Amino acid sequence: MRAQFQRQLSRHTPRSRPFPRIRFIVFLLVSLALAYGTLLIILASGNVIPILWFYILGPVIVLIEFIITFYFSMFPSSPIDTPNHISQLQPPASIYTPRQTPDTTSVTDSPLWNVPYSHNPFFIGREALLTHLYNILHDEKAAALTQAISGLGGIGKTQLAVEYAYRNRDKYQAILWATATTYETLFTDFVALAELLDLPEKDAQDYTITVQAVKHWLETHSRWLLIIDNADDLEIINDFLPTRGNGHIIITTRSQATGTIAQPLEVTKLEPDDGAVFLLHRARIIPTTALLADVSDEDRANARAIAHLLDGLPLALDQAGAYIEETGCSLSDYRERFQQERATLLKERGHLFSVHPESVSTTFSLSFQKVQKANPIAADLLRFFSFLSPEAIPFDLLREGAPDLGKLLRRTATDPQKLDSALRTLYSYSLIRRDASSNALYVHRLVQTVLKDEMSARTQRQWAERMVRAVNRAFPPVEVGTWQRCRQLIPQAIVCMTLIDQWHMSFPEAAQLLNRAGLYLHEHAQYTEAEPLFQHALAIHEKRLGPDHPVTAGSLNHLAALYHDRGKYDEAEPLFQRNLAIRERMLGPDHPDTATSLHNLAALYDIQSKYEQAEPLYQRALAIHEQVLGADHPDTRTVQENYTDLLQKTKDKREQQS
Repeated sequence: MRAQFQRQLSRHTPRSRPFPRIRFIVFLLVSLALAYGTLLIILASGNVIPILWFYILGPVIVLIEFIITFYFSMFPSSPIDTPNHISQLQPPASIYTPRQTPDTTSVTDSPLWNVPYSHNPFFIGREALLTHLYNILHDEKAAALTQAISGLGGIGKTQLAVEYAYRNRDKYQAILWATATTYETLFTDFVALAELLDLPEKDAQDYTITVQAVKHWLETHSRWLLIIDNADDLEIINDFLPTRGNGHIIITTRSQATGTIAQPLEVTKLEPDDGAVFLLHRARIIPTTALLADVSDEDRANARAIAHLLDGLPLALDQAGAYIEETGCSLSDYRERFQQERATLLKERGHLFSVHPESVSTTFSLSFQKVQKANPIAADLLRFFSFLSPEAIPFDLLREGAPDLGKLLRRTATDPQKLDSALRTLYSYSLIRRDASSNALYVHRLVQTVLKDEMSARTQRQWAERMVRAVNRAFPPVEVGTWQRCRQLIPQAIVCMTLIDQWHMSFPEAAQLLNRAGLYLHEHAQYTEAEPLFQHALAIHEKRLGPDHPVTAGSLNHLAALYHDRGKYDEAEPLFQRNLAIRERMLGPDHPDTATSLHNLAALYDIQSKYEQAEPLYQRALAIHEQVLGADHPDTRTVQENYTDLLQKTKDKREQQS
């Protein structure tokens, strides 16, 4: 689970013990008896002792004994003096070192660590799974060193992987993290891993080379751990898994069937008492060192009841704890409110067998109502987040897309103080998380789903359109200097494509975004991912502007060029022909854009050895460029070089035939 449990772990501090009255009285009586007995022995031997000693010796002994007893009761001198229940929370000593506050300095300084989450101080109830995971990964006789942590969304798969990474970071030379929500996000994260590993291929224009370099590093190095998170579609990760090597791979997925890719490790709901303790810790009702036995009977009963109502789902328990902490309500109040809200909210969802348990939906609804009341701007901000790709939302997307986000956010996104206030409200309910190192925001996809389900169709369309316009405004023209920014926004553009299709959007910004995202992917040899973007952009232009508009011709050219580079010449030819016909008719036979269309179609025939069809097209294109641009223009020289090469190939072909 991505958006939860993000506070820093605090150290377990020993409790001060109650003052030991009985021990003090016993020690005092013994000390007084010894002291006055010694005085009597001295007197019996004939020595003289001042009478003052008899008056002051008793009070002095009492004072000294009190100070010594009080000091050792308040400041235990060894681990034995700490409460027994603290040691019960530690992992098995034979496998794990005692759980400590993470050394953030060492983690930060390490160049081979990119786990995007802090150590979770509320982690509980997964010791058996962690032990099993460790034993399997470190068993030299094990058939598979790839483990798939599987289970329901929000069950704690990601947190289990994070906990394993922190507990065992001293056993690896590199702990690498990637997200596989889509093929594009996984591809982008592998490109980022090349930066982390400082591979020479990190600057390659063709990112497939960069990804292959990361795979090669994994195959030729040892003592590494690769965590692939949110790999719900296991088929998309096959291209990224190393075929050999001496490292470990952990995959988190909702899929129960992992096939031959990995050995599954299922994560189930928390046990009732673990769920109750987790809720009490998260709500800050008891410290993280305390146990269930340390609370009152009433709180213990209510915590168990809430854990039962929420069916032991960590995400739901975390949200419940956040609500209780922020509102200050009691466990019994929350239990009553939950029971009152449940019927209405389940009815709005329409059925009892939702893919998301009702407890998560209800808890999010309660939290969102509080956000709406406390800060309407924060509520709008969360609505916007609910339509974005949930991982690594660029923080500056809010500022760049502000003009398209509605009246409230338009003013807030450009005011740092107001924006921080709105974000603080969302942080307080753990509804979003911000990674300061990457300046990115994260929101759990269950939060997104619940919020969207509560919106009317009209409201959903409004926010979907705002999101598409905002991402388009932030997505720059594609050129070498903007590649990094384009890469950050590609996941958002992919989500936009789905929304554009879902809501049948046909405004110019939608098509522009699809074309720009497609061009970026095309330039980086991600042809499969670029194709649907170009197809959707073409469909929008044909619907909005008509099949013969010059802008439509541009979309035809993008898609045809992609087919050309993929070797799909039969699909490319009619598109290039349509593009040329439109430009000749709308722009004229001597327009530079017409010359470009002539050259592109000629190049297609050229690569297929259709030299007779290519030659007159090259001739026309060259004549236009020379007339309009001049003989020394780079475009003119390109056409001239291709035409000269064609003439040589034609000559060679004739000589071979003769």
